[in-house]
Amino acid sequence: MFDKAKLEALRAKYTGAKETEIAPTEFRKALSLVFGKDYRRAMPFAGVSTLLDLPYRPEAPDLPDFGGLEVALVGVPMDLGVTNRAGARLGPRAVRDVERIGPYNHALGVVPRGECNVADIGDVPLRSRFSLDNSITFPILQGLGRDRPVGLVHIDAHCDTMGEIDGSKFHHGGPFRQAVLAGLLDPERTIQIGIRGPAEVFWGFSYESGMTVLHIEDVDRLGIEAVVEKARAVVGDGPTYVSFDVDGLDPAYAPGTGTPEAGGLTPREAQAILRGLAGIDIVGADVVEVAPQCDPTSNTAMVAAQMLFELFSLTVLGPRFKKRGS
Repeated sequence: MFDKAKLEALRAKYTGAKETEIAPTEFRKALSLVFGKDYRRAMPFAGVSTLLDLPYRPEAPDLPDFGGLEVALVGVPMDLGVTNRAGARLGPRAVRDVERIGPYNHALGVVPRGECNVADIGDVPLRSRFSLDNSITFPILQGLGRDRPVGLVHIDAHCDTMGEIDGSKFHHGGPFRQAVLAGLLDPERTIQIGIRGPAEVFWGFSYESGMTVLHIEDVDRLGIEAVVEKARAVVGDGPTYVSFDVDGLDPAYAPGTGTPEAGGLTPREAQAILRGLAGIDIVGADVVEVAPQCDPTSNTAMVAAQMLFELFSLTVLGPRFKKRGS
């Protein structure tokens, strides 16, 4: 039965009202970030594009204590170490161009930008475009695992524990082997999820070192809930890095990548796995292998930006931020 009194009450509350004042309390922090102080939403595609539409602070690395930043997002426009299709050097720019990611994560109930001082600090200043020093994740782990080996949740089609190729051990197929051998990564606290494709013969190091490897068939057999439970058990409560390669997704959803492999995760499955990690001690994370020139739809960059937002959300839900707020 139509309730005219209810309609009048809704009209009285919502007509001409500002969402930041009448929305449910848990939404207001996000809405305030969307509309700003003058209650005007930023025009799409106006201004400087940044990762997750965050403030741009390229000067922060040169300031004491990173200018007070608690979380920094940085691009690495380099793909010299790829073994198949090049193009990931354009990935950071493509992800920055993606609009409307966040600021509210409804599944985790968090507004990550509202929980910390965060910014896009620009791109890594590479010394040379002609000299490959390392693959991206290895030098990151050189910093994060310097004092204690970290654990790893690795979503990918490939284990990336290959040895030397064409006279170089630094390439995108081998950073995790190098990280283990350098004492930066604990293989017993490493889980690799979504592995598939013809490169299985290269992943002997993963098994011998003690990494937990879940092929895509294992994901299907176990189900997402069990995969999450296994991942949490493997990494435990120690410091953990999360590496998300977009080729972990099926190329139907992310064709813009250097080494696509059919039969991968859906974005929804990947989100469920990441969200299931809420509360673990994340000390760093990456999203890699976005090659936008291989994707005329731009879906790959959009999905990559969403996964970046999930990782950002997980970071502020970790114990380091809870301790800060207590």
